[in-house]
Amino acid sequence: MFTKAIVRLPASNFADGLTTVSLGTPDFATTIAQHGRYCDALRECGLALTHLDADPRYPDSTFVEDVAILTERGAIMTLPGADSRAGEVAHMRTVLPAFYAELAAIEAPGTLDGGDICEAGEHFVIGISLRTNENGARQLAAWLEKLGYTTSFVDIRQTPGILHLKSGISYIGDNRMVVIDALANDPVLQSFELIRTTPAEDYAANCVRVNRHVLMASGFPLLEARLRALGYAVIALDMSEYQKMDGGLSCLSLRF
Repeated sequence: MFTKAIVRLPASNFADGLTTVSLGTPDFATTIAQHGRYCDALRECGLALTHLDADPRYPDSTFVEDVAILTERGAIMTLPGADSRAGEVAHMRTVLPAFYAELAAIEAPGTLDGGDICEAGEHFVIGISLRTNENGARQLAAWLEKLGYTTSFVDIRQTPGILHLKSGISYIGDNRMVVIDALANDPVLQSFELIRTTPAEDYAANCVRVNRHVLMASGFPLLEARLRALGYAVIALDMSEYQKMDGGLSCLSLRF
């Protein structure tokens, strides 16, 4: 059960952040409104929120998930694969001591983005991507294993259309993984019950299980209907402006 989350308000220059897609320029007023609804949804799920101020020095900084990995047994600071995001880690390092007595850290030449890390109960699936290299993945695996977790790796460097591992998979509890077709045959995922998205709904694969609810992007009726049929309490949220910047639901909070 999660009880807390850290979120950061998007900065006015949010549209200057990194993106690999060509879906248009996000509208800032809509971006803020969607963030507010996201925060409301986390509160509906029972979480107490720590709100961080917008930081225009780092246009991507609303995507707080990328800069730390938080577990019940410890926390580790990441080292993002994009150099422009290093300052986000430094600031988060000043926030987390209120919740964790010690902070480990990924060190160069390793790189690691939180969006590549999928926690599935006692097991962590670690994506090797254009942002998370093998060195960083192995550093994280060694740290997690010292804490008693198991790990496995999925290489997505040749998987088209996704930036991070969690752009293509999400663990929703009950040994179930939402997954895009391009990753559905990966041997690492065969121990899970797989809920495949259709190609037209691949963006919706980035769901977030928060206690008794599943947060998902709105506008994807096939996946939403399937999740509801499985008994999940779904909260569908408009993520249009974040999709334009390679962002998803999981990116916008650190949940613990």
